[in-house]
Amino acid sequence: MKNRKNKTKRKPLLFKFVKSILSLSYKKYKLLGLENIPAEPSIIVGNHVQATGPISAEICFPYNKKIWCIGQMMNYKTAPPYAFDDFYKYKPKCLHWFYKIIAFLISPILVYVNKHADTIAVYKDGRGLSTFKNSAQSLKDGNHLIIFPECHTPFNEIVNDFQTNFVNVAKLHYKTTNVQISFVPMYIAPKIKTIVYGKPIKFDANINMEEQQQIICTHLKTEITKMAKELPIHTVVPYANVPKKQYPKSK
Repeated sequence: MKNRKNKTKRKPLLFKFVKSILSLSYKKYKLLGLENIPAEPSIIVGNHVQATGPISAEICFPYNKKIWCIGQMMNYKTAPPYAFDDFYKYKPKCLHWFYKIIAFLISPILVYVNKHADTIAVYKDGRGLSTFKNSAQSLKDGNHLIIFPECHTPFNEIVNDFQTNFVNVAKLHYKTTNVQISFVPMYIAPKIKTIVYGKPIKFDANINMEEQQQIICTHLKTEITKMAKELPIHTVVPYANVPKKQYPKSK
């Protein structure tokens, strides 16, 4: 199966307008290492870079795809507290009241965009099984799956540690297709407007899942770090929305 370019889908005019505005900032991004993306569906795993990762995936990824999006950010009631916790909790505490207002104001826009983009809702409760079933079906339908699994625990100065359960999508995909899918590392460097795709690693159905999770996640984090350090020296945008003076350099 060859990589298929994204097809124009029927989207609301308002969503198309918002996406076209966002595209103005992302159309200059350089895409390096596209040859590392398999022709068949794969799982693309990248650094989150706050809101930039999902937005750049929606706009810049050149093939059919679905993007994991946390379910709370697709619901008008749960989006404001989740947005504050995810985007602004590391801001000075004396300004938390201000950022809670900002989170409340931007949440309707975020929910609207997330619901109409190429997304799959991610749940960590009883609905979690639907996330994996929808993901496996999307891969079977010929889409690549893009995931940003960072948590708040640092791994190094480039990328945080990963939540590992996303690897289980590969197990479900194997059960339904007998295909051992590839995971492709992706590094996003917004300060130099570059996205790099690195050396993939394949799911191995003969290895138990706990060990498999560690092998795949270690490879992905190591490759993301390597790709970052091979680029010209630049400011790394971290997962957490910390003050910009705390942003590290790539070397």
